[in-house]
Amino acid sequence: MELKEVLKARRSIRKYKDEPVSKEDIDYLLHAAMSGPSACNRTPWEFYVITNKETLEKLRKASRFSNINAPLAIVVCGNLSRALPSQLSPYWIQDCSAATENILLAATDLKLGSLWCGIHPQKRAEQRVSEILSLTEKQVPLNIIYIGHPDETLEPRDQYKEANVHYL
Repeated sequence: MELKEVLKARRSIRKYKDEPVSKEDIDYLLHAAMSGPSACNRTPWEFYVITNKETLEKLRKASRFSNINAPLAIVVCGNLSRALPSQLSPYWIQDCSAATENILLAATDLKLGSLWCGIHPQKRAEQRVSEILSLTEKQVPLNIIYIGHPDETLEPRDQYKEANVHYL
């Protein structure tokens, strides 16, 4: 698919077939994620790839937004020990968000469905995901990306709104 097609085809998929995502596709998604930009090239991201059904079930209950039944979840975490220092440290959120968007677009390119479920800044959800994955205090879960072979079809769309654009 060409990029302009991928951009329109990328949709939030909430229903998945019970079919695993291949190791090759997972590798492609992770390479895409780490191709994203990061402030001063600090690459403060870490990715937890979950296919274990018990762990997936626990993640489904981690927040009110994460109750999705997919064969694969990638939890994108910021590692604060690699983030910029002091007041610049919150740039990890932008860095990990860029990596997340790359995963979503790469999944669409592979004809997989995906869904970004935000975790940060929900403190209770952050705590639950951290416990499930045994994260350190320096690791902050930004989101859970659910991925799989879609069991629903959503039409491509263009969400461009000229009123949101301001030329100076």
